[in-house]
Amino acid sequence: MHAVEVTNLVKAFGSFQAVKGISFTVNEGEVFGLIGPNGAGKTTTLRVLSTLIEVTSGNVKIFGQDIVKDSSEVRKGISYLPEDAGAYKNMTGREYLKFIAQFFQDIKDSKSMVEKGVAIAQLGERIDDKVDTYSKGMARKLLVARALMIDPKLAILDEPTSGLDVLNAQEIRRVVKKTVSEGTTVLLSSHNMLEVEFMCDRIALINDGKIVETGTPSELKRKYESSNIEEVFVRVVS
Repeated sequence: MHAVEVTNLVKAFGSFQAVKGISFTVNEGEVFGLIGPNGAGKTTTLRVLSTLIEVTSGNVKIFGQDIVKDSSEVRKGISYLPEDAGAYKNMTGREYLKFIAQFFQDIKDSKSMVEKGVAIAQLGERIDDKVDTYSKGMARKLLVARALMIDPKLAILDEPTSGLDVLNAQEIRRVVKKTVSEGTTVLLSSHNMLEVEFMCDRIALINDGKIVETGTPSELKRKYESSNIEEVFVRVVS
């Protein structure tokens, strides 16, 4: 069974089609990257898969469940981290993780869930400070922890290391890889091509609402005679 199966997906906003009949699959247990320039349809696609916006036409299944017919069941197994996500600033980091854990008590023990979130965030004593005192990078680490602490079957991550310095971004990548080794499938989008090449088992390039290329990083580099994915990206979307 594929973790994600997208078939002829169209998402229109009035007369404008943001996503134009795309199809791709994500294998269970892999890190799959959906990359493309700004306005290509990446975030719209991720929001559709997260059941936040409705499908215009086409079909999407997550672990065999239709996101329209079985939306409530699909939501139980996914976690979505938007690029522009925020946390409640009047809470401490720990209080925020406890608040989120309450919504998933039927999945696992909330105490152990929060402990895992604290470990992923790696904020030290600052976990007990108010979120409004956090730097952008600290807040992002808290949000990544929120997304992964529930052990989702599918984690949908839009720019997971946005705002992080090199060391913290590297640590988040390590955490994501560890989460995958424990059974989570990851679908991510990133403008950091080094991150994409390092993390992703396979990649789909989207441009102007259409999938224009799919393959492993090594396959795409060979096909386009490029030394890295950034060069592939430029050649494909140009």
